[in-house]
Amino acid sequence: MSDRVDDNSAPSDPTLPSPAYSRYAIGLLMVVYMLSFLDRQVLSILAEPIKRDLGLADWQVGAVSGLAFALFYTLVGIPVARLSERGHRPYIIATAITVWSLFTVLCSFAKSFTHLALARVGVGTGEAGCTPPALSLIADYVPRERRSSAVAIYMAGAPAGALLGMVIGGLVASHWGWRAAFFVAGAPGLLVALFVAFTLFEPRTKLPPRPAPAPGESKETFASTLKVLMAKRTYRFVVAAVTMKAFIQYSVHAFLGSFFFRNHAVELDAMASSFGLKPVGFLGVVLGLVLGLSGVVGSILGGKFADHFARRDIRAHMTIPAIAVLIGTPFYVAAFMVDSLALSFALLLVPGTLNAMYYGPAYAIVQGLVQPSMRATATAVLLFVISLVGLGFGPLAVGLLSDVLANQGLGEAGGIQWALTLSVLIAIPAAFCFLAARKSLKADLVS
Repeated sequence: MSDRVDDNSAPSDPTLPSPAYSRYAIGLLMVVYMLSFLDRQVLSILAEPIKRDLGLADWQVGAVSGLAFALFYTLVGIPVARLSERGHRPYIIATAITVWSLFTVLCSFAKSFTHLALARVGVGTGEAGCTPPALSLIADYVPRERRSSAVAIYMAGAPAGALLGMVIGGLVASHWGWRAAFFVAGAPGLLVALFVAFTLFEPRTKLPPRPAPAPGESKETFASTLKVLMAKRTYRFVVAAVTMKAFIQYSVHAFLGSFFFRNHAVELDAMASSFGLKPVGFLGVVLGLVLGLSGVVGSILGGKFADHFARRDIRAHMTIPAIAVLIGTPFYVAAFMVDSLALSFALLLVPGTLNAMYYGPAYAIVQGLVQPSMRATATAVLLFVISLVGLGFGPLAVGLLSDVLANQGLGEAGGIQWALTLSVLIAIPAAFCFLAARKSLKADLVS
């Protein structure tokens, strides 16, 4: 590992590693985030087989997809973030990977709704130790002017993981069943945890220890950090916008497979047969490619555009997500309404790209709204809200709405179709929250 400082970055900062090592570290952290989403999202393509095998209702599918995962994800996230403010962040991330990987494997042994829900609680507990320390590390690995691009690469792990989750889940399930898919999804994380523990360095080791607070001097606590965050108008609106986006993302991913199985079953079966695949395997591959590749492209483009246009106006970090979200929403609605399976797949490419463009700008700006010693906590509080509301209640709410609409005469196909269509309209107020955050961004930025 080299500690050479990039001449074009921040020569006065001795903690910045070489550009080559920074690229390696960010790439490895992206793989970590990719695996977290693989383990998190593999359930989406397996939802229909699990529903039939375990005899679940849609609300139960929504609960194990979101609420069971988010329950401990939200509770554990903030304590882990506080530990990350002073602890060894690579070791924390490596431990987290090990925990969520083992619990993903345990999902394959579930015999009931309760068993599966408890295993998903374990997955959520492990994944709570991923993003707060990872984003805090990235902010220490790269200079501010490249922060959005670096964060965007990390966040590209989300759609990439969703891609792998759907492809691996669909193909493995079609040959060996949904239980084998969980096992295959969880195992690789154990190896990656070793790479994180032994190849990522902690930048704080190059700094002198922090002096203890003098008598009467204020000490950073969670309460004082939260007070700083809540005083930031930009932070409040970013949290609101990202929470609404998470509500949509997790709801769509939880039920997209079910939507196609129920509304395009005949065409799906015929198209899968033409490729020599079973419907679940074919759908996993197609959705993985459509949503995964478009999401990776959108995330990276969003970070690149934000860093480029922010050189002239830092508020571009909020303008780009707002515009992208507004343009992408009508394509989402159309994808759920058209009769053609192929056209629906094609339409999903547009929101798949545009709706991922907020990742880099939004999460990078959060790092810049507070001092370095508060970054992990700022991220954890953001994740607490978006996980509780977006992940915890998004799939559950859409599942309940689907059940209600189905019982009102729309049937299972119409129920999930309209539940998903109504849910994506939440993107409109999310866009206006990004624009509201734009107004106060310059005044609130500190690092």
